[in-house]
Amino acid sequence: MNDVLVTALVSLVVMGGALFGLFLNRVLPPEHIRDDTRNIVNIAVGVIATLAALVLGLMVASAKASFDQRSEEIKQSAARIVLLDRALGQYGPEAKDARVQLHDLAKRNLILNWVETKDAALLDGLHAEGAGIEQFQTTVRNLKPADDAQKWLQSRALTLSAELEQSRWLLLESSTSSIQRPFLIVLVLWLAVIFASLGLFAPRNRTAVSVIVVCALSV
Repeated sequence: MNDVLVTALVSLVVMGGALFGLFLNRVLPPEHIRDDTRNIVNIAVGVIATLAALVLGLMVASAKASFDQRSEEIKQSAARIVLLDRALGQYGPEAKDARVQLHDLAKRNLILNWVETKDAALLDGLHAEGAGIEQFQTTVRNLKPADDAQKWLQSRALTLSAELEQSRWLLLESSTSSIQRPFLIVLVLWLAVIFASLGLFAPRNRTAVSVIVVCALSV
């Protein structure tokens, strides 16, 4: 699901909870919103707020760890591509075709990792490019080394290409969200309950409503 859409839905649900609390404040009998009732509700909501805070902390930590891992994998892939190109360049003009294939693979990886696209055919072609790295490896294996230096460079290129292939699949596997939808739904419901309690006992004036709306948008 699109991140912007998720943000909008969460904001609507949380603010809807606050509006529902304001509605209850108006229709409930006065004895239902006395100070003793307020104390009980505050304690119960405090438990939910503590749980929500713990879950939010875990979600932020998970997102940060996922981002750091993906960033590190991209940096390693970029370094391997540079090293691989330099190894092929040192091999000699015989590796020209392999270098062209490598440059083409690098362009595909840039599109896959950085460009937002909804073209299903393009995405399917990019995700199916496992065959592209295999074709590149075949081209490198078909090189005919003339001396020990070229043999070492060929072996080096094959090793780097294998590491590059592994990094590519790790990036594809980590491209999905680390936050599960049921987990998010439960958290949003908790937040809606918290803001409903705020609306239930909030005074009916513009300042209180504005504060609740700002808090909901912040969440």
